[in-house]
Amino acid sequence: MFSNIFKNKKITTIYIWGMFIILIFVLLFALLLINDEYNDFDRDIASMRKNYIHDQKEIISFDTNRVINYISYVYNNRRDHLPEEALKKEVLNTIEQLYGRQDGTGYIFIYDFNGTNLSDPLGLHNIGKNLYHFKDSKGVEVIKDLINISQKPKGGFVEYMWTKPVTGKETAKISYAKAFMPWGWMVGTGIYLDEVEKLISAEKSELKERLIKYMMEILSLTVILFGIGLTGLGVVNHLIGREIDSFSRFFKKAAKSHTTIDIDQIRLFEFKKMVKYVNEMVDTIHKRKEKLKEVNLSLEKRVEQKTQDLSEQNKLLEKEKAFSESLVRAQDSFIKHSIHEINTPLAVIMTHIDIRKMKFGEDKYLSKIEAASKMIANIYDDLSYMIKKDRFEYEKQWITFSLFLEGRIDFFEEIAKGNRHKIICEVEEGIEIYFSDIELQRIVDNNLSNAIKYADKNTDIEVKLRQKDGLIVLEFLTQSKIADTKRIFEPFHQEEERHGGFGLGLEIVRSICKKENVSVTVLSDGQMTIFRYNFPTKEERYVV
Repeated sequence: MFSNIFKNKKITTIYIWGMFIILIFVLLFALLLINDEYNDFDRDIASMRKNYIHDQKEIISFDTNRVINYISYVYNNRRDHLPEEALKKEVLNTIEQLYGRQDGTGYIFIYDFNGTNLSDPLGLHNIGKNLYHFKDSKGVEVIKDLINISQKPKGGFVEYMWTKPVTGKETAKISYAKAFMPWGWMVGTGIYLDEVEKLISAEKSELKERLIKYMMEILSLTVILFGIGLTGLGVVNHLIGREIDSFSRFFKKAAKSHTTIDIDQIRLFEFKKMVKYVNEMVDTIHKRKEKLKEVNLSLEKRVEQKTQDLSEQNKLLEKEKAFSESLVRAQDSFIKHSIHEINTPLAVIMTHIDIRKMKFGEDKYLSKIEAASKMIANIYDDLSYMIKKDRFEYEKQWITFSLFLEGRIDFFEEIAKGNRHKIICEVEEGIEIYFSDIELQRIVDNNLSNAIKYADKNTDIEVKLRQKDGLIVLEFLTQSKIADTKRIFEPFHQEEERHGGFGLGLEIVRSICKKENVSVTVLSDGQMTIFRYNFPTKEERYVV
């Protein structure tokens, strides 16, 4: 980026740009100083405001607690000598006479817990009024909040807007209130916060004067430094320009003939160091130029031979590519036709098994034939899905999952019996799912098929379907052991070779679950294996 900026620029121009950049940095530094001053000022102001408010809180809490102590003293020592109402009136009169400041602050206000004004020396028109729901300009229910906080063990503070008696203007105020529980009184006093703003305003004026002084000093120093820099720039530019002119004349001659620089013509030390390397470069260039001529003659012959060799290699690669493509097409065609040819005899076998059962009833040999046929049918469905999945979009529909699962369990019942297993199902009724029926069948069938294959002999296979925590949970539980629960979903992986199969069933299940955002968990502790599938519920589908 910098090379493009200074492209075709003179050294003088670059120096001027450098001085300009330095000037900018000086100004930025000045701005940073000013900003730092402002930040320090903000921190000082915040600290000043915090300390002021803290001190005022100490004052008003002290005044309020002193009044509360007075009321408690009178209550404890004189309640047996005067009626309660007379005693209350005497206390209120005494408090109104004792407290107050010249600026209209420091007076004590008293309300009962219902919000009725009992004492307010500067707001006599409010005495007897119920101000419980009175709100200031910011929506604060002043009296209600003061009453509520006063009933805490140590009382508390409330900040709000209130008309200042001296100015007649609404001003921020903070008050401390504490309850005298025997009479149900809220006693409090407050302080207006405009005094701290006056202190802050004075500090701002002082800061402004200080910043103006800094700016004038920085600008004066910048002008002086910039002037010195420009003067030095002129001297340096003259000396460097003269040396560069000498190098320019030399390179102009060296381009046409084998010549070197006379070191006595160069005055600056840095440029003298360059003379040795420049002369060596010129000598090396002329030597290599001669060698290059020789290399070019032999290179042309090599290029011709290499071009001929590459042409022959390209022809061989094209033949190999064509052969590989034809082999893949033939393999794909063979698989498709094989699957099609399997379907017809398989359908005939299944049909005649049903006819045989209707005529002659069940027998163990026929059950084994039926179980084997159904396993072949499951493998056929897997291969058919593998061939079609990349060319077809399986449409989704609302499926009653509960009935669908029971139907697939019925299909595998004979297979389970033939392998000395019993399928026990716990299916919650009425569960619906938005899914492709073909892909849902692949998930269920491959799990049932694997459960029958790998479960320990003479053990039950448990299938559970329920709704839990916003999900549809499908589980297959078998008494079996899986050595590596992470590899079982890999294509062509078989946990035990003696069970046969292609090892594609669970790989198909994994691809469908990944596509449909179905989470899969496999747990195996050496005795029990659980395959758990979490499907999104009907409600979640609608949200999406």
